[in-house]
Amino acid sequence: MGEILRVWGSRMNLFASRKAWLPVSGWFWTLSLAPFAVVFLTRHFSWPLMLAGFLYSMVGIGTHGTVYLHRYATHRAFRVRNGFYLFILRNLTLKIVPEEIYVVSHHVHHAFSDTPGDPYNARAGWLYCFLAGELHQPIRRDMSRADYDRVCALVRHTGMGINTYEQYLRWGSIADPVRHSLHYLFNWVFWYAAFYAIGGHALATALFGWAMVWGVGIRAHNYDLHAGGKDRRREGVDFDCNSLAVNAIWPGFVAGEWHNNHHLYPQSVRAGFLWWQPDVSFEFLRLFRLLGGITSWQDFRDKFYELHYLPYRAARSETRVASMPLGAPQATTASPDAVSHSHEP
Repeated sequence: MGEILRVWGSRMNLFASRKAWLPVSGWFWTLSLAPFAVVFLTRHFSWPLMLAGFLYSMVGIGTHGTVYLHRYATHRAFRVRNGFYLFILRNLTLKIVPEEIYVVSHHVHHAFSDTPGDPYNARAGWLYCFLAGELHQPIRRDMSRADYDRVCALVRHTGMGINTYEQYLRWGSIADPVRHSLHYLFNWVFWYAAFYAIGGHALATALFGWAMVWGVGIRAHNYDLHAGGKDRRREGVDFDCNSLAVNAIWPGFVAGEWHNNHHLYPQSVRAGFLWWQPDVSFEFLRLFRLLGGITSWQDFRDKFYELHYLPYRAARSETRVASMPLGAPQATTASPDAVSHSHEP
């Protein structure tokens, strides 16, 4: 733990290098939500507002993170019609996690899941994951022009401002600190004004304060979704064999983050494949598509049934039949076609 904290401190030393600005800004904006929480708890506290803040952070911001940062920005599971819809999608909730930190490292995570090189390898422990935004998620600061262009291609479709190569050499990031900070400032001002118009300072401080809970909690998100580095995958529930990801109930229900399914088909617009796996993020995207915001998407649920779930069901049926005593009556099983129709919307 001591070594992790020492490295973390060096990555946060803005006095040693201006290139530490992005990791520092991550904590700055997250901790800037704390005064709102204090004001709410000391001056405006009520249980209904506590519930509103809880739902906004866990369901609202959580769903937006899954929809925008995860399925669109990282995996391009769907295409947005134009810049107007992208602007709406990008700013649909309070801005907390920058695209650069999330997207680039997430590609590396899928390439090296649960192995050395994974920016938030759960096997390395909770603190390693919690501080990943500063330890391992920032991009390298000594890339060639060609490598920098390739990294920029990972985030160019998100609408974020892109530094020139010369600016990257100065700041060590894709994002420009001035444009980045102004984006956060305008986003926060807009949402505070909107919440104030609806419910005054009481509602605004409640929602902003609870947003900090999400902003801190998301840092350990991957540690939890990869079962703390232990193999806790369940037969018939978790079908991806290339990672320790599990389909955890809480993130699945509040944000549609069925993580083992996601690792199985990262570019799928939905991750809730089975009947008992609701996907609020996909339901939002249905609405967004209905409103004209999405032109196309990729949905791998049918592939999941064809290649994973139906073969699993068939193998289980064969095992049950093989284990029955000779002469015992055999239960009639539905045909594969009947089963495949059972998951149609």
